[in-house]
Amino acid sequence: MQHVLFVIEWGMASFWTGKRIRLRGIEPEDWKAFMGFAVDEERLGDLLHPPQSAEEFRAWAKEKSVAKSGSDSFGLAVEATDTGQIVGAVGSHRANPQAGWFEYGITMGAAHRRKGYATEAVVMLMRFMFAERRYHKCEARILGRNEASLALHRRLGFAEEGRLRDHVFFAGRHHDLVFMGLLADEFAQLHSMCELD
Repeated sequence: MQHVLFVIEWGMASFWTGKRIRLRGIEPEDWKAFMGFAVDEERLGDLLHPPQSAEEFRAWAKEKSVAKSGSDSFGLAVEATDTGQIVGAVGSHRANPQAGWFEYGITMGAAHRRKGYATEAVVMLMRFMFAERRYHKCEARILGRNEASLALHRRLGFAEEGRLRDHVFFAGRHHDLVFMGLLADEFAQLHSMCELD
């Protein structure tokens, strides 16, 4: 087994602030942005869910804003550093510290895609999970028809590990679900652990 040594150095800037974005906790007032992300996902064909009320989004954001930190499963708002506007969200899900893997997800508002925000947010999250939390592997599940997300993950160094054919049903038809994975040493070879590229 190969062991990878990570060294993280940071000066005056926060570990959670990069060139384009800052990752931060979800605040109650973020509910409108998350409601917009849900509309974008539906319009762009990511997933289809029953409509939620504004009050549901308010309650969800309020709950997330007071959730205790310290768990390896968490969600963060992605905020553009130049405008202070929330542009997306990223989070770790279903972390298994004993086995050394975690799953993650990301969403970007339609107007904020293809601007480098997603790449920076994912790299920042991976740095934390691999270097600080000492996980060995990150997994992602991506709809087979989502070519933009598949391309992003390939650029980040993820490898396709499997495909479940016709596994997800929405918008009137079945879609493949692609499983992708990234190991800590693969991440270290491709991305600096000290500063964002």
